[in-house]
Amino acid sequence: MIRTIIAVLLVAVILIVSLPFLGLQWLLQKKWPHFGERGSFRFMQFAFKLVSLPLGIKLDVIGKENIPAGRACLFIGNHRSYLDVVLGYPTLPFLTGFVAKNDFTKFPILPIWMRRLYCQFLVEGDLRQNLQSILAAIENVNQGVSMYIYPEGKRNTAQDERDLLEFHEGSFKIATRTKCPIIPVAVVGTRECFERQFPKARAGHVIIEYGKPIETADASREELKGIGAKCRAIIQEMVKRNHDLI
Repeated sequence: MIRTIIAVLLVAVILIVSLPFLGLQWLLQKKWPHFGERGSFRFMQFAFKLVSLPLGIKLDVIGKENIPAGRACLFIGNHRSYLDVVLGYPTLPFLTGFVAKNDFTKFPILPIWMRRLYCQFLVEGDLRQNLQSILAAIENVNQGVSMYIYPEGKRNTAQDERDLLEFHEGSFKIATRTKCPIIPVAVVGTRECFERQFPKARAGHVIIEYGKPIETADASREELKGIGAKCRAIIQEMVKRNHDLI
């Protein structure tokens, strides 16, 4: 329980301390719209690393060389825990926004940071709003900003993390409309470190693997058909392989 309390206190302190920076950035971005984006990205990566320190988690990252340099990508991952973002975001090599549930908008200050970092929010049952969020994500990729989405649609609470939920094919429109590469991401071990004994957190071993890119630029309509199921199979295989290493 002490691990959780320390992590929560760190989150509160970081968000409060960041307020002056957010205010200054807001003023400067009126003249320079993209001012401070890289700095904001690195700050949030540092913040997540700091928050994860008291959790005592051993993190192994595999396959970062598979992420193409200088190209916006769509990261597709399985989703088991809030720690997927806390541990995964610092491993990303360049500015990336998340497509996330609007639950995060209930927290103070955090939604401001998320919007500054190109995150888009999904509202359960609101098809029009969700379409707008996906269209905004597509525009982000067209502007050179990578996006990250969990196509299962929610955190998977299955007892066995190798049992993935079905992937929503609509999530992949971000890639098929922009012709950007898809990077499959498999995360193993996060639920066992937190949600399994919530609200306690325990030390553990987490593996994040970035798979080889799936190119969409030259893919035919037939090749893109069922791309969600194909990507799910790739991630599931990575999850199964890494599950045996923990």
